[in-house]
Amino acid sequence: MTRGAAARGSATGAVGLVVAGLACQEVGASVAVLLFDRVGPLGMVMLRLLFSALVLMLIARPALRGHSRRDWAAVVQFGLVLAVMNGLFYLALERLLLGVTVTIEVLGPLALSIIAGRRASSWLWAGLALAGVVALAGGGWDRLDALGVVFALGAAAAWAYYILSSARVGAAFPKLDGLALAMTIGALVSLPFGIVQAQGALLRIDILALGAAVAILSSTLPYAFELVALRRLPASAFAILMSLAPAVAALAGFVLLGQHLAALEIVGIALVIAASIGAVRAAGRRARKGVEPVA
Repeated sequence: MTRGAAARGSATGAVGLVVAGLACQEVGASVAVLLFDRVGPLGMVMLRLLFSALVLMLIARPALRGHSRRDWAAVVQFGLVLAVMNGLFYLALERLLLGVTVTIEVLGPLALSIIAGRRASSWLWAGLALAGVVALAGGGWDRLDALGVVFALGAAAAWAYYILSSARVGAAFPKLDGLALAMTIGALVSLPFGIVQAQGALLRIDILALGAAVAILSSTLPYAFELVALRRLPASAFAILMSLAPAVAALAGFVLLGQHLAALEIVGIALVIAASIGAVRAAGRRARKGVEPVA
């Protein structure tokens, strides 16, 4: 196999991991919404991070020695970002529709793609993706809750920082070690807030089981997939791929919740997918020229 073919295969596999992670994430988000009236958004965050941390620690069994102070600082920052990002997302989701929440949140990766892009085409694909995001929102903007929008914008900023933090941790720790340690830190940070909000619901086996399912779908699988993908794709291309999230959320709502798509929303999905394809092709050209996949 030639170097170019190997690069294309690596990029294609990374794209598949990102898409699979997004699908799991939106299905998990749909289940999480159903639990808000029992455990609250912060209780859901705690369950999601706690079960994700337990699964990842059992799988990865990360070594605690042999890492520099800088590596540990990166892991702590990553853990804090995980807690903040998930907390703001669920607080927004409590007040906004899933598709609208994800649409606003994806503005963070889109902004990162413009900043990180070093080619004129980065502006083209980011602009096309942004147009798709706006179209995908359809007629939902008139129902926006102001505080919900603030939470969603905060989640957007945290998501952009998550991309950068994940790349640093993935480069410093082997396999899933860094993710497992960061998830544990995030779980510990969310623990007191979740206990206060969920209270007695945490003693119910069915709630815990659903919380574990959300954790696996929304955190464990997506973050693991993305951590591997970030080793094969540049941060700018990965950020634009994240613009698929509103499209996946809309499809999940259609399939799982019976939410039908308007014509304008379908146009938005097409624009976002077109932008993602363009970003992937650009990433493949950079890989064939020997550009490092992760800064």
